[in-house]
Amino acid sequence: MSADPWITLGGAVGFLVAVSLTYKFIEPNQGRDWKVHAIYWVAAICAVVFIPTSVARYMFSSLTVTLVGAVYPIYRATKAVCTPEEADDKEWLQFWMLGGVLFMLTTWVDDVIKADKADTIWLGILTFTFFWLYFPLTCGAYLVYTHITEPFIGPKVKPLQRKMNNFITYIYQTLANAVHLYLLWIIFMFLPAGLKRIVTIAVGTVYPFVCSVTAAATEEIEDDTYWLTYWAVYGCLFLIMDVLETWIGWVPGFYSVIIFSTVYLMLPMFRGADKVFRKILVPLAGLQELLMLRDSIQIKKQMLRDLDPERAKVVRKSIAKFFDNDDDDADPAVLKEEFMTSWSSSVKIPKMSMPSISNPFSSKGGGGGEPTEATNLV
Repeated sequence: MSADPWITLGGAVGFLVAVSLTYKFIEPNQGRDWKVHAIYWVAAICAVVFIPTSVARYMFSSLTVTLVGAVYPIYRATKAVCTPEEADDKEWLQFWMLGGVLFMLTTWVDDVIKADKADTIWLGILTFTFFWLYFPLTCGAYLVYTHITEPFIGPKVKPLQRKMNNFITYIYQTLANAVHLYLLWIIFMFLPAGLKRIVTIAVGTVYPFVCSVTAAATEEIEDDTYWLTYWAVYGCLFLIMDVLETWIGWVPGFYSVIIFSTVYLMLPMFRGADKVFRKILVPLAGLQELLMLRDSIQIKKQMLRDLDPERAKVVRKSIAKFFDNDDDDADPAVLKEEFMTSWSSSVKIPKMSMPSISNPFSSKGGGGGEPTEATNLV
């Protein structure tokens, strides 16, 4: 590996470290101070324009844009879904509605710009734009959502989502017919490579964007978490596609595989994003314990919502007693037996007694005597 790639890698990683440190040590203020925005952009423009190209090309590279605009937000979104705090779900969903879509729609611009100076300026502006969206003192994504997305785009998107839900249901039913699916695939295969890429990105961003806007406008956190999980996983899929298409993008069926993978991640009937998130992203980020804590909180919330207070109290005690037991035996059958024992001891099952039924043939009470051969039983 030559010196230039190593310097580029160092510059990108250094920028990422600076970004992560500011996000860690600076308290967010929802971007209320407009002077901070002015100072930020003046400093950003000066850095992009006046830093010599020989230095700036190592600071503002495609790798820097990828790390700041996709990799770090993927990590933060993953952590937001895992943490018990729910406000950060909405915060990072607001970023992905704007920053995620912007990143995916601008990856081709760098390939079109030929001049080094212009390319460096473009990448620098893009890097500072992504950082501005989640920098704690600017919170650009929150401002855009509060002043533009929520009041102007949200009301128009909600009826559109209902129509798109109906349309997706119709498409799903249509694609259940193998002949229709084959014909659509044949048409897609004959499209130019550039158009295939546009269709692939549109499939992964348009409907999720509409649903994310609607989810962010509601008080419920479950839909925010669902779509934030999707964006985190789809961001990884997009990065994989962006890297591989340079080498195997010409292979027939490459974009078809990406589209089918996207649909699997997106639709609630598959819940693919949640599966990939839990099996791959969370272990890679080392956040299993946080996710378990988040799940336990969600279980408690569900109990309080779905059960009456007395039943919820019994269930909580039974679960607590089960988890307080010795952890030496990890056999599933033994654990199940322990839990059922704990549950049985916690639940008071009322004794069932059969009601007393008087003998209809008893002579007492005017019911006649014992049946005889002459008694009509029909």
